[in-house]
Amino acid sequence: MNDQRPDPDSLLADIQRYEARQQRGRLKIFFGMAAGVGKTYAMLHAAQSRRTEGSDVVVGWVETHGRAETELLLAGLEQLPKQQLEYRGAVLEEMDLDAILARAPQLVLVDELAHTNAPGARHLKRYQDVLELIEAGIDVYTTVNVQHFESRVDAVRQITGITVYEKVPDSLLDLADEIELIDLPPDALRKRLAEGKVYTTERIEVASNNFFRTGNLTALREMALRLTAEHVDHKLQDYMQAKRIAGPWKSGDRLMVAVSPSPFSEEVIRWTRRMAYTLEAPWFAAFIETSAGLSERQRELLAQNLELVRRLGGEVVTAAGEDIVEGVLRLAQQRNATQIVVGKPLQTRFEDWRRGGSLVDRLIRAGSDIDIYVVSGDKAKRKTPLRAPFSLPYFQSTWRDYAGAAIAIGCVTLSLLAAHSVWPWISYQAVGLIELLAVLLVAVYLGRGPALLAALLSAISWNFLFIQPRFTFAISALEDIILFLFYFVIALFAGTLTARLRTRERQAQYNADRTTALYTLAHETATAVNMDDVLRTAIEQIGQVFAADVAILLTEQEKLSHVVHPASTLAVNEQEFGVATWVFDNNKPAGRFTATLPQAAAQFRPLSTPSRRVGVVGICPRQSGRLTFDQEVLLETFTSQVSLVIERELLDEAAQESVVLRESERLYTTLLNSISHELRTPLSTVTGAASSLLDENTVLTDQSRNELICEIQSAADRLNRLVENLLDMSRLDAGRLQLKLEWCDISDVIGVALRRALGKRTVQVTVAPDTPLIMLDFVLMEQVLVNLLDNAGAYTPADSPLEIAVMVEKNWVCINLADHGPGIPTDALARIFDKFYRVPGTLAGGTGLGLSICRGLVEAHGGTLTAHNRDGGGMIFSVRLPSSAAPPPVQEAIL
Repeated sequence: MNDQRPDPDSLLADIQRYEARQQRGRLKIFFGMAAGVGKTYAMLHAAQSRRTEGSDVVVGWVETHGRAETELLLAGLEQLPKQQLEYRGAVLEEMDLDAILARAPQLVLVDELAHTNAPGARHLKRYQDVLELIEAGIDVYTTVNVQHFESRVDAVRQITGITVYEKVPDSLLDLADEIELIDLPPDALRKRLAEGKVYTTERIEVASNNFFRTGNLTALREMALRLTAEHVDHKLQDYMQAKRIAGPWKSGDRLMVAVSPSPFSEEVIRWTRRMAYTLEAPWFAAFIETSAGLSERQRELLAQNLELVRRLGGEVVTAAGEDIVEGVLRLAQQRNATQIVVGKPLQTRFEDWRRGGSLVDRLIRAGSDIDIYVVSGDKAKRKTPLRAPFSLPYFQSTWRDYAGAAIAIGCVTLSLLAAHSVWPWISYQAVGLIELLAVLLVAVYLGRGPALLAALLSAISWNFLFIQPRFTFAISALEDIILFLFYFVIALFAGTLTARLRTRERQAQYNADRTTALYTLAHETATAVNMDDVLRTAIEQIGQVFAADVAILLTEQEKLSHVVHPASTLAVNEQEFGVATWVFDNNKPAGRFTATLPQAAAQFRPLSTPSRRVGVVGICPRQSGRLTFDQEVLLETFTSQVSLVIERELLDEAAQESVVLRESERLYTTLLNSISHELRTPLSTVTGAASSLLDENTVLTDQSRNELICEIQSAADRLNRLVENLLDMSRLDAGRLQLKLEWCDISDVIGVALRRALGKRTVQVTVAPDTPLIMLDFVLMEQVLVNLLDNAGAYTPADSPLEIAVMVEKNWVCINLADHGPGIPTDALARIFDKFYRVPGTLAGGTGLGLSICRGLVEAHGGTLTAHNRDGGGMIFSVRLPSSAAPPPVQEAIL
């Protein structure tokens, strides 16, 4: 026979591999100033060393670029197959993330960290694949050039004139356990380039005259060395602090960067990240939401800027207000910011004048105790206007609004002209007031820009048609000139003020609607009585607020369930469920409009609390575009609230299960004690009698032998009743009791029960003469009466009689069993039918199951069993059985 025991070394390796999966993998980054310095070569060399030490190393993705010395280092390393993705008729190869996770090596090699994955891959960027690998407990070696780090791309563009599009967040540097700089002098790198060891022959000359110029390489080398020094310095300070070594510690600075829907904000955000990294200070971004509407392009830019903040490890804070300076300073004080970073203003002098001065000047004057940093940006971007022509806040309305304003002023003017011709006594001053009213109405309903147009048109028409001399633009009287000028100014200011108040009213209404939505969600979910109501309410509220189809999936045995809640309006197929599973496993959003699995039809978000993950919510807005930033924030708040409510329901269910478990344990203990006592007495009787019968030294008479045999029979009957009671209770609890119904005479049932139960006890039986036959299970109803008679006989004096009375009520037959015992205390009456309950002070004996079984059997017949004390002493048990059906006619046999 072959020995099938596992190999100890293999078992140890499996255990080590399992333990490694329980913690985050280590990340090592090989980086340099440019391509061709030898990053991939160094990574492969380090991987070979790990393999020699016994580590399980695989190649996830390595680009050798045809370099022979690099390809030699791949020898002996397992290379996983590539993932094949079809895109626009072409088959593209990418790293197979799922294959690596399934293989679960100790170390995987991933070249070109900044690479953008082909459409159809799980993540948009390869660095996201790396993050998922280390979260799965797999060590990763990877390579990247310094120009790809997000905070350095602006400096690289200024140095080389080349815009870097493939970027990785600087937070990867903080996450890396080790970084290794592959350094090479610029002249040596240019030599490698000329020898064809970096690019192909046709690209050498172009690269040498552009990116690979000596000045560019020197600047990039300095950048790489500086980045390495900063990282090492941070590691050293962390070590000194952990070991309590005296030295300079992190500063108390806190940076805040003001963000707007401007392409220039990207540079300001990256500059702030670099400064925060150098100072080892926390930082966050602030956005002040004003009443001025944002165009679709501006909303996209704002979303990109705020996403960049999150990607670089910053926090996003928003506030509402009309004065940006006041809002920025308020947030800075609330968040204890010591330095505010803003971009160099792009507004014209007219805009600065209209807003009361330059934003930077106002910040410097108002923020006396806070340092203000002003960051200049790319000149090319500065020449690009932030808004399209006529896209200032005054001109946010559509052309239809302007046309409506012109038509409204035209109609009012024509009506006044007709009225003036009929009633000449209407003065031009009254006409001016009516025109001014029209301007205010336009401002209320159409906005600020149309109000300005209405003011201009009304002033011109008023002057031309009503002010003397009429039908000319000339004004003869000085007071009319002053009146006209003041009219125009008042119309401008009144229209602007009215439109601004209207805008603020809409903003306040929006805030009120958002608050109401949150309150409604919190109130409805808080008042829900069970999990189904909670989920139904959450789906309904999210769907209404965001005009979207919604689906919620919960956990089942620590895994995401395939079952979508029935109230869900979003269909979840296998592909969408795969996205939801990834979201649940990684506790990160994925799907539509995200960087992970963006090809999905819906966006999925985790429902998680600080203690655990409770499910996933999927949302698919019915509108074509992505949610606005405010909607994203509101959705996060909704999901957090829903997660907390679901956790509350789960905790309630767990508490109820705990109560049931404790009650079950109590019943188990009670049952064990009762059965052990009930078994001990008859078993002792059987053992003693059997020993006497088997003892050859004991001389027994026939009478003694018969008495012993009767004792054994009685003990056996007692054991049989105990087993029957336990089986009956088990069947009742499980709902598997099957009745064998037949037409029976209740007198026969009572007679058989009396012969079984009390022996010579006096029992008075009274049966109403009109008692009909009823449908019942003869054996089970006999058991009910036997248990009731045994209970009465055990707790009443032996010489006291028992009374059984059968009465007929409408559609019911009532059996009353009365005794003359002491009765039962009033506070115990409500519990005498509970399992294992015994009235305090009664004699020991019995399991406490008899009355509970009786009630269960009677209720299985559709009847009731109740008990109450008699006025003269004693108890009455009342069994009521239905008798609505008539028995079939008796058929006489024909001989």
